[in-house]
Amino acid sequence: MTSSSKIAVRELPLFPLPEVVLFPTRPLPLHIFEFRYRIMMNTILESDRRFGVLMVDRAKGTIAKVGCCAEIIHYQRLPDDRMKMVTLGQQRFRVLEYVREKPYLVGLVEWIEDHPPAKDLRPLAAEVEQLLQDVVRLSAKLTEQNIELLEDLPDLPVELSYWVASKLYGVASEQQVLLEMQDTVARLEREAEILTSTRNHLAARTVLKDAFNQKL
Repeated sequence: MTSSSKIAVRELPLFPLPEVVLFPTRPLPLHIFEFRYRIMMNTILESDRRFGVLMVDRAKGTIAKVGCCAEIIHYQRLPDDRMKMVTLGQQRFRVLEYVREKPYLVGLVEWIEDHPPAKDLRPLAAEVEQLLQDVVRLSAKLTEQNIELLEDLPDLPVELSYWVASKLYGVASEQQVLLEMQDTVARLEREAEILTSTRNHLAARTVLKDAFNQKL
């Protein structure tokens, strides 16, 4: 456990990003070009290299209250003072209040974690992993591309749930719901529902494609 994770409440620089949800253990590459965020990143680099990522819902015009702390792992300064960086998701947090808004947003946050599970998570995690493999296999067949089966999946159910959630591209609102959940079982069950629906949709398309090809 890091020293910062022992602190129940702390001030954290905040980086709102449209339709982007960061999850613990997952990477997030960033291109920093706005002046206020260049100031923020330069300040962060002189301290613990951590800041909070919050999803901005463009449709609603709102900023989420629950986000994920990111740590700068690597960065590169460009000639015009822009920065390219790779960050990694750490703990989740909830914004209690905003401390200041200029030159960048800073909030008082509390860390949140999943509640201890009431049952063995491994069978549910195995089900989610199998569904994921099915989706990859059907996607490869449908697109006629050599899509590699997933071999770098996390072993721990909690980390697996974050991995799967991070791959749900184009549905930031659904990702935000998964991020805010503090029940690993509920998160995995919801992911199983999503993957089952995706698998069934891909399977139906594959059957249609096969039937069409047989007629040619």
